[in-house]
Amino acid sequence: MNLPNKLTILRVIMIPFFVVCLLWDGGTNQTLRYVADVIFIVASLTDMLDGKIARKYNLVTNFGKFMDPLADKLLVCSALICLIELGNLPAWMVIVIISREFIISGFRLVASDNGIVIAASYWGKFKTVFQMVSVVLLIADIKALSVVTTACVWVALILTVVSLVDYIAKNHKVLTEGSM
Repeated sequence: MNLPNKLTILRVIMIPFFVVCLLWDGGTNQTLRYVADVIFIVASLTDMLDGKIARKYNLVTNFGKFMDPLADKLLVCSALICLIELGNLPAWMVIVIISREFIISGFRLVASDNGIVIAASYWGKFKTVFQMVSVVLLIADIKALSVVTTACVWVALILTVVSLVDYIAKNHKVLTEGSM
């Protein structure tokens, strides 16, 4: 097992600890919320790091191609669902974000069945960055940053939709013709 794959597994292992810290006592323990934020930040950084290492040292594996995006989705979706529970994020926004992830995963599955690998777009990468920054700000819940937090959440939501439209526009042939 190479280092990028170990980092991906570490990210998945961190998720339950993140969730417990965030939801403990209904999210009222500010110290544990900060611990959850740190865990989320470290887990998010492993996402960036594992990809860089895998590409730089030619350590790309089928396991990594499958698990890395899954680990990212598990991390972000877990955080978003917890933020609904805590009353920090409306459910409809999370439904839009998670729906996009299911749609893209479906596209990738169909493409994979046809021997096609669909790389992440810049829109998708920007979306991920804004989602992760939004989660960090929402967990920290710093009143002085409430306008910035709200702006980041809306930008993340808009980028979620834009990246979905871009993805479908560029890859619709996967569904309609079975190839690109």
